[in-house]
Amino acid sequence: MVVSYKSKLKYKDYQDLTDQIRFLSLEGKIWLGEQRMLLMAVSAMAAFRREMVNTMGVERAKGFFLRLGYQSGLRDAELARKLRPHCDEIDIFLAGPQLHALKGMVKVIPIQVDIDQEAGNFYAEIEWVDSFEVEICQTELGQMDEPACWSLLGYACAYTSSFMGREIIFREISCRGCGDEKCVIVGKPAEQWEDAEEFARYFKADPIIEELYDLQSQVSSLRSSLEKQQGQYYGIGQSASYNKVCKMIDKAALGKVSVLLLGETGVGKEVVARSVHLRSERADGPFIAVNCAAIPPDLIEPELFGVEKGAFTGANQSRPGRFERANGGTIFLDEVVELTPRAQASLLRVLQEGELERVGDNRTRSVNVRIIAATNESLATAVEAGRFRADLYYRLNVFPVKIPPLRERLEDLPLLAEHFLRKFQTEYNKRTLGLSDKALELCLRYRWPGNIRELENVIERGVILTDNKETISQEALFAVFPDSEFHQASPQPSEVIDDDGQIVAGNTHSASGHWADGILNSGISLDEVEKTLMQRAMNEANQNVSGAARLLGLTRPALAYRLKKSGLLSES
Repeated sequence: MVVSYKSKLKYKDYQDLTDQIRFLSLEGKIWLGEQRMLLMAVSAMAAFRREMVNTMGVERAKGFFLRLGYQSGLRDAELARKLRPHCDEIDIFLAGPQLHALKGMVKVIPIQVDIDQEAGNFYAEIEWVDSFEVEICQTELGQMDEPACWSLLGYACAYTSSFMGREIIFREISCRGCGDEKCVIVGKPAEQWEDAEEFARYFKADPIIEELYDLQSQVSSLRSSLEKQQGQYYGIGQSASYNKVCKMIDKAALGKVSVLLLGETGVGKEVVARSVHLRSERADGPFIAVNCAAIPPDLIEPELFGVEKGAFTGANQSRPGRFERANGGTIFLDEVVELTPRAQASLLRVLQEGELERVGDNRTRSVNVRIIAATNESLATAVEAGRFRADLYYRLNVFPVKIPPLRERLEDLPLLAEHFLRKFQTEYNKRTLGLSDKALELCLRYRWPGNIRELENVIERGVILTDNKETISQEALFAVFPDSEFHQASPQPSEVIDDDGQIVAGNTHSASGHWADGILNSGISLDEVEKTLMQRAMNEANQNVSGAARLLGLTRPALAYRLKKSGLLSES
């Protein structure tokens, strides 16, 4: 079905878009949906553009700003689809021009828009009025030889391509920045442009940047090789608390001392244990990790120290234990507090004498193993309770290292999140646009009781629930937001845009009175208020009557009656 728009028709109301704008002045943040926004002086952007042109040349600067606009267009296309899921194609498409206007970039006048999403056909002719990029040219660069609305054009290409699900290219056929009377753009599928391939090159990484990336990659590869030679591996983190742990490991790794890793579950104790091993002189030897809590108590000794044939029912053959397999290397004993008393005694002998006996054997075997133990429970408390040998505790506690929980190193969270995003996007063959700004802020406020392991699981959930070329929202990360697990902070008052374009308090209809006063003063009838509320609730509930009824505090039959009375039920 072809949907056509002519300039004489009116835009859909902007209210659903302006409702997404929130000013949190006390926090220094502005939000548009889940995107964090900036208010920037045009003069500052003009100076930036002038420096880019002077440094890179016109062609490279053009490519840079086209790609800048392209990224913005992708995000806004996603927002439009979420806000207008049940609207006509033309109303969803026109959200892009409306958002351009709301951001103060340009006034958009559609001259003609023909859309047929099913067939993939698209044609648009649009006029831009008062483009901020033309103003930049007039104040900083002077008249250009070619059209100058670069970032606006990149936005239009990305927004429409995402909307149509195929590559759409817009070209500026006239521009005030180069002396024309008007700024007019035309958009159509890429194959209908003769120079589509040449124009598409602007959206690829700049050759200079590619060269820099190649050099950077080579440096990174050399550094990685050097670190492997030194046996250095610390996982991901740049915070002061994590760097402190790394420095302590540096000092302990080169010696033979036993290391006791302390910290909550999920903080990455095994990663640090591997760091100790790879940084030590034993790096070429085996690294054996054992979770003592996962082994049944009656099997701990055979698993750790080996067993001789016939030692007990089921022991059909002799086999070495984990300690023998780790000979010449390192063994990592996670949750060491779970060891049985007999296993603790055997472990103490290995630490003191460097020898062990297999279960059911009377012959001792020498082993050369470095022991790294870990626990999320206080061993000192376990000693007092009689659950852990004091002499073993003193042997293990020679070099304790406390690994900070994730909530104490939140500076590292963006790096960790990016690492897990790359991992799961490859695993699930997806390419998302990453975390939304709101989703990242939510992660930075969350207390992460499960630490890095929980973050990994949350990111995996987000990747699974998010479609290709979409941002990962708050809802995709967390099914339920447990308030007790979030940092408590005094609520900050938000400010919104009212119908007259004024910034007002977010919890009132106007700056001066109750929200009801605004409705009464506007002359809106009670029936209109009721219909609008029901429409909004139905949209929020994805046209589910029961869900909308819960939002409005009504029973389902009561809401269904009102919907039928107003004619909304048949429409949905």
